[in-house]
Amino acid sequence: MHKSHKVASPTVSIFGCGNILIGDDGFGPAVIEELQSCNDFPETVLLEDVGTGIREYLFDFLLAPDLAPKTLIILDAVDFQDRIPGEVFTITPGTIPTEKIHDFSLHQFPTVNLLQEIAEHTGASVHIVAAQVEHIPDVIAPGLTPSMQKAVKEASRHVRELLSTLC
Repeated sequence: MHKSHKVASPTVSIFGCGNILIGDDGFGPAVIEELQSCNDFPETVLLEDVGTGIREYLFDFLLAPDLAPKTLIILDAVDFQDRIPGEVFTITPGTIPTEKIHDFSLHQFPTVNLLQEIAEHTGASVHIVAAQVEHIPDVIAPGLTPSMQKAVKEASRHVRELLSTLC
């Protein structure tokens, strides 16, 4: 008789946002790659390079709130005037200045609003681990600047520290 094994659904989802073909915008996927290279996360932690498709994942959580993780961590490159290139910091959707909301995930305004709605409607704890870009090219130019390459390692440490406080 075959016994079915239930796979635990993720309690933490970590999404790397960005386009790897547009310079420093590839920060989020690079951090996911760095985290996956260690292969030491439990199956209750989902690491996903969502590229520029973050909204589809977020809409799924709103349409099926029971699928939403308890904790959602978004990795994304930002361009804030008061930050130093490569600086890594953690914010929540509610603390993003109104004039900067459009900067997340390739300037997709609804994304931050969706994050706020997910937090409100599902009870998920939402954190954004962001890094200040050095340069976003106007043309296809894969590869991170040196400051963002360093930021990938630092963001990986930030994620691990955040997870240790949550578990």
